[in-house]
Amino acid sequence: MKYRKPTKAIITDAGCASRFLPITKTVPKAMLPIGPKPIMQLVVEECANAGIEEIIIVATAEGKAVYEDYFANAAVKIKKQLHSQGKDKRYEPIAELMNLPKIVVIEQDPAYPYGNGSPIASARRFIDDDEAFVVVYSDDVVFGASDVKTLIDAYGEHPDAQAIIIAQEMPREVLNKYGIIRLADEEKMTLHDIVEKPNIEDAPSNLTSYGRYLLTPDVFKYLDPRNTGLDNELWTVDAITRMTEDGEVIVERTKGKWLTTGDPKNYFMALLEYVMDYEDYAKGVKKFIEERL
Repeated sequence: MKYRKPTKAIITDAGCASRFLPITKTVPKAMLPIGPKPIMQLVVEECANAGIEEIIIVATAEGKAVYEDYFANAAVKIKKQLHSQGKDKRYEPIAELMNLPKIVVIEQDPAYPYGNGSPIASARRFIDDDEAFVVVYSDDVVFGASDVKTLIDAYGEHPDAQAIIIAQEMPREVLNKYGIIRLADEEKMTLHDIVEKPNIEDAPSNLTSYGRYLLTPDVFKYLDPRNTGLDNELWTVDAITRMTEDGEVIVERTKGKWLTTGDPKNYFMALLEYVMDYEDYAKGVKKFIEERL
């Protein structure tokens, strides 16, 4: 069956982010800033710039209210105050925020097991049976290009694909930290499976899979709470691997640079990358770092 081109994206942030405690007991991890914007906004903008019309954010019960306020509250009081001070231009980032596509925030189904597949399964009711859709993990940021656009463009070339996933080549010494792609056909770039955190010498390639997927509703056959895997968790990569039994899963290389924000060290490196590439105070930061070395 051929599915309609994606117009919806599911963005997941339903974990407890224990490596960032105590701040994440109150603030969802994807609300931590990268420059002047939270991680979640960068991810939402990536979707919007690729033509996505509706975004479903899957959050914890505590995070749901935070996201709803952030993306729907126009901060009228701040707008009036800035106007009275002759600083209307400073309100522009909020105005831009209010012009993002339709955003719906839901809570992950508490009956589902732990695992990165459960937020996707929780959003099933928002996906029509005849449409493909995009899944984005808010842990992951991409600079320099839109992976979501790459996925949608690739789907135009492979309309019969069961799924399309994004990959980035990584140095050999870190292959044991990520999910590594084994290709079924290197010329066609079709997936065989994803090996989670292999021993470096056993890694089937240097292509790392991360949280940028284009999926068809067929995935929900496998994203079933009863289909838990390692550590009794519901894993998205397990479901994607099962989809190769029904047809081809295409692997696309990112056209940008992927960085994870999943732990404090990598979060800081992503923040630094953003500052050095996009902020006008980058030279001052570089000088400060050089003086510290």
